[in-house]
Amino acid sequence: MVHALGVVPGGVTGPPAEGFEVGYIDLGGSEYRRPLSDVWATRFEDVVPVREFKSYKGQRHLPGLWWSSTAGGHIGYESWLERDHVMLLDFDPTVVGVSSQPFWLFWASDGGKGISHAPDYFARRDDGTAVVIDCRPANRRGPRDWVKFEATRAACDQVGWEFRLVGDPDEIVVRNVRWLAGYRTPRHRVEPVASVLREVFAEPLPLMDGAAAVGDPIAVLPVLFHLLWSHELVVDVSVPLHAASLVSSGVVR
Repeated sequence: MVHALGVVPGGVTGPPAEGFEVGYIDLGGSEYRRPLSDVWATRFEDVVPVREFKSYKGQRHLPGLWWSSTAGGHIGYESWLERDHVMLLDFDPTVVGVSSQPFWLFWASDGGKGISHAPDYFARRDDGTAVVIDCRPANRRGPRDWVKFEATRAACDQVGWEFRLVGDPDEIVVRNVRWLAGYRTPRHRVEPVASVLREVFAEPLPLMDGAAAVGDPIAVLPVLFHLLWSHELVVDVSVPLHAASLVSSGVVR
């Protein structure tokens, strides 16, 4: 179902007379279009995507769904770049909610022409603050794109949201987090192994040494990787993950 959001309750057809308007769809399927100043407190981490994630033969991008341990459900992406960034949001311990294609932002150009843009992601942090994210490789940001990105930044500034325009993330971080993401589901939290691992790594130890101290690594490692994903144990993901990587509780003693 395509949601054009041209005419919705409380909204108008065409560009707003002034400032920014936001069009969004709540979980019940109701569509709204309101001035940005009226909706800044809306839980956009809990809305329905305003655009479809289309798949067709010969397309350049590879859309799909990412199962988010943060959201407890699937979040759409339109490219592998977006997939990597929604994965990193899922891994971020400060993020408590994420949605994809959360709203349409409407405004008028200097010449009065209507312009719209749907950011890629909206994320809520544990302190209540919000971040709006657009994903675009640096070499694919044309003049029209910059107009939309800068307008989105200006809109976010008005309501106290952070705006991020992101490109290719660090390759090592992505590879490490992608590995840990394979163990993000709750089925890998096996007791009493998880509790024993937290005890063993109360002081920093090499990854494989600590796993072997708990039991058969074949059984223990999936639980360990799950604890690293959930940040109950920590490891430096900015360098390649290996058997000697130091794992700890992350608690300052």
